[in-house]
Amino acid sequence: MKAENTRTGKILIIDDEELFREDLALLLKKRGFSCFTAPDARQGLSVLSQHAPDVVLLDIVMPGQSGIELLPEIFLRHPRCHVIVMTAFGTLETAIEAFRRGATDYIMKPIVLEDVLQKIHRILELQQLRREVEFLRRQVHALQPVHLLIGQSPAIERVRHLIAKVAPTRSTVLISGESGTGKELVARSIHQQSQNREAPFVALNCSGIPDNLLESELFGYQKGAFTGANRDKEGFFELAGEGTLFLDEIGELPLALQSKLLRALETREVYRVGGTQPYRFKARIVAATNKNLKTLVEQGQFREDLYYRIAVFEIHMPPLRERPEDIPLLANHFLKHLNREMKRTIQGIDAEALQVMMQYPWPGNVRELRNVLERAMILADGPFITTGTLPEEFLHQASPPASENLKEVMRAFERAHILRILQACGGNKEQAARRLGINPSTLYRKLADLNIESPD
Repeated sequence: MKAENTRTGKILIIDDEELFREDLALLLKKRGFSCFTAPDARQGLSVLSQHAPDVVLLDIVMPGQSGIELLPEIFLRHPRCHVIVMTAFGTLETAIEAFRRGATDYIMKPIVLEDVLQKIHRILELQQLRREVEFLRRQVHALQPVHLLIGQSPAIERVRHLIAKVAPTRSTVLISGESGTGKELVARSIHQQSQNREAPFVALNCSGIPDNLLESELFGYQKGAFTGANRDKEGFFELAGEGTLFLDEIGELPLALQSKLLRALETREVYRVGGTQPYRFKARIVAATNKNLKTLVEQGQFREDLYYRIAVFEIHMPPLRERPEDIPLLANHFLKHLNREMKRTIQGIDAEALQVMMQYPWPGNVRELRNVLERAMILADGPFITTGTLPEEFLHQASPPASENLKEVMRAFERAHILRILQACGGNKEQAARRLGINPSTLYRKLADLNIESPD
């Protein structure tokens, strides 16, 4: 399959001078373009919505609404359109204002046809290049794995199921979970499975930017808005385009900024700091937090209305201690990457070290697992990670395994884990099955297979 070839462009001419408008349209049609015309702003917007032209030739001075005033409405209805403004009364200030509002180019009347053709061809070539880039991005995404999350536990399968349900929509998503569980991976998986996967994925850590700078990073700023603002700057809402804006650690947002974020989410418009014209954004919002937002609401530290606005669809990322069966898969994944990064040839983790790792509570979750493996690889003298390369606190978590056979070690761990959950549930097998994330019938089969007769 090939990207779309260069095609003849569609041109819309909005000008109140009928003779000039129709003559120019006739000349452009003779050069192979599809041309449409309109005598004023109102009819121009109607034709724009109907035909979605590639280029608009826009007169600045018109009765009623001027071309300068019309520019924002053109881009609101057709963001990918390019506008060349035309006027017989041009000044430097007029040109600057036209560019500030999004015009691509500027020509003076009386126009030179070859000059107009040159500008149109340059715009069409640029559009063709952008289409090819988007096509290549889609091809790259198609070759990437659908899921970025590693694991086969029931807990992680539930997360995958929720991602698959919400990704095709444009709903706002809240991802909760402890630090280091992989909340950004969930956000990236949602983006990768969305219809706008070729658009940008933009991430902002709300706790990593000082409060006095966070607003300008989110919404952007106009030149002169504050000391040091010597140019216009796009905010993260604008940079995300039609893609995904990921707001990590949203619980750290100061209350004053929470109200501005709420308004932006409700109106789908943002104002740059120091700006007076709103920007209508199209990005999908995905937020994440390692705090309990409901508790913050009760404590008056987080707006209740903002919580309900962002928690349209919530996904909880389980801590690693609740899915220990995923540790071997995660460890194998990290070892492959670390071998490439560190130019090592570590083959795996021996049975004793793996059992110790699976019984460790992992307060730092998946992030801690990767760091522990990197440290172990630095210390390892042989082809395997051993207990001697693990941090000292790990060795106090479990007794040495009775066997070096991996299947036997995994079976022993599974038996001990099920017994622990049964004891915590007072022997109630239905409750234990719910906590284990399996069906009661599956639990009964495992009890028989592992020779577990009672929680004692």
